[in-house]
Amino acid sequence: MAIPVNDLRRGVLADEELAAAVDRVTRSGWYVLGEETSAFERELGDYLGVAHVVGVASGTDALELAFTALGGGPGQEVVTVANAGGYSALAARRCGMHVRFADVEERDLLASSRTIEEALTPRTAIVVVTHLYGKMAPVAAICDLCRSRGIAVVEDCAQAVGAHTSGRYAGSFGDAAAFSFYPTKNLGAIGDGGAVVSCDEEVAARARRLRQYGWGVKYRVEEDGGMNSRLDEIQAAVLRVRLPRLDELNRRRREIAGRYANALASSAVAMAQDGGGDYVAHLAVVRTQRRAAFADGLRARGVSTAVHYPVPDHRQKIIGTPTVRLPVTEEAAGQILTLPCFPELEREEIEILCAALSEVAEWL
Repeated sequence: MAIPVNDLRRGVLADEELAAAVDRVTRSGWYVLGEETSAFERELGDYLGVAHVVGVASGTDALELAFTALGGGPGQEVVTVANAGGYSALAARRCGMHVRFADVEERDLLASSRTIEEALTPRTAIVVVTHLYGKMAPVAAICDLCRSRGIAVVEDCAQAVGAHTSGRYAGSFGDAAAFSFYPTKNLGAIGDGGAVVSCDEEVAARARRLRQYGWGVKYRVEEDGGMNSRLDEIQAAVLRVRLPRLDELNRRRREIAGRYANALASSAVAMAQDGGGDYVAHLAVVRTQRRAAFADGLRARGVSTAVHYPVPDHRQKIIGTPTVRLPVTEEAAGQILTLPCFPELEREEIEILCAALSEVAEWL
């Protein structure tokens, strides 16, 4: 059996606490916007050091709701990166906003204040700071740049829950932030889910109204742009169980990624990112000019791989901008390869992985 890129069953099947949480909700008879969701919102807010958390149905909904809550809409512009799967671009388009793409830095495939500034125009209303693969972008510097120009910042923390720098967590820097609790995420549910977080009371209040049709009180629409996007009680209960374990699971992910970095240290294959607390190793991604051969060599040794993400947003048929050139993004899209990196990997599997990485990298 090949070592998988991820195996969600390992974190669920023997977990009695998770089973008890699901059973508790099932027996309660209250399945949407109840005490589990309220408690999870409080607990996540305490963990992140933010005042307000609004549980929603998905990470992409969280982005759209954050844009709308910040006043984004038709005629305005969002600046985002093009190497993160298209989610922020799709959310912006659903708000009627125009999307501009910024390139990323060669060293870590993250946007910087330099690459963001190059993409800004007088129409830019919102900048998305994407913490890709679990590594935090230099969000404080980007926030300083944007606020000096009256531009709102939304952090995309879908891949970076628990990452921190200078005593602050990802999601606590921007005017709002979006989180995803898709099952593969570091803090994953057993279905879909997401959250909008903000330290701005009015932004959070707008997001809370918008997630449920724009209602101020039941059946009274008071906010334009509302939708049906609610974190359900089972997912909230599961996330409450998993949140206290997050730091330890992130430590384990970093440890695994560090083993890979050591195995590749003397080769031409490089880890796309590494680091301390500002890296939670959501994905362990390498870069090589011979990606297909590297993947084939790993497959022959029983190691599965994936690519996150093969087509940059600006080259997508629907959301793309064909005339835009993003040299670093475009080059990296042909080089990146994702390795298995999840906390339940067994010691023997990690040994096999490290040996395979060394062997194939040397052969290349």
